[in-house]
Amino acid sequence: MEMGEGMRQHVVSVLVENRAGTLSRVSGLFSRRGFNIDSLTVGETEDPSVSRMTIAVSGADPVLEQIIKQLEKLVDVIAVRQLDASSCLRREIMLVKISAGAETRPAVIEIAGIFRSRVVDVSSTTITIEATGDIEKLNGLILLLRPYGVLELARTGLVALERGAGILSVSSVLSISN
Repeated sequence: MEMGEGMRQHVVSVLVENRAGTLSRVSGLFSRRGFNIDSLTVGETEDPSVSRMTIAVSGADPVLEQIIKQLEKLVDVIAVRQLDASSCLRREIMLVKISAGAETRPAVIEIAGIFRSRVVDVSSTTITIEATGDIEKLNGLILLLRPYGVLELARTGLVALERGAGILSVSSVLSISN
């Protein structure tokens, strides 16, 4: 996606109550404001009643600030934090099925090894690779595998946590508000 002036990719981490309809309400705030959600990943946290949403979006900074304020007002939202790319760990998992016969299989396996990826399935005509890493690493892997024939591709979407001692958790929110 090409981004215009003042537009950039943002990563927002949101802790929400784990109940029906929450995902729809949160994602609706972004779409109503014209933000394209590049990736949205949701999963339970250490507390099964709380889910963490990691949302990668493209848009203008001032509009994102408004969305964050609106998110904080939603009943289901416990905490919201925009994650700075330089101070967070960002990962994604990808499965990619490549066309690879006997003559090309060694080259595909070598490329997978260079990217510290794992071969998870082999047939007489295909190899499926599992790769974990940041978006740039996974895009680089796809770029090198494309000439062999990418048959299928599945990505989990971005997950992110702050580096170091920074914590976005229910207990950290409760201790701040007390």
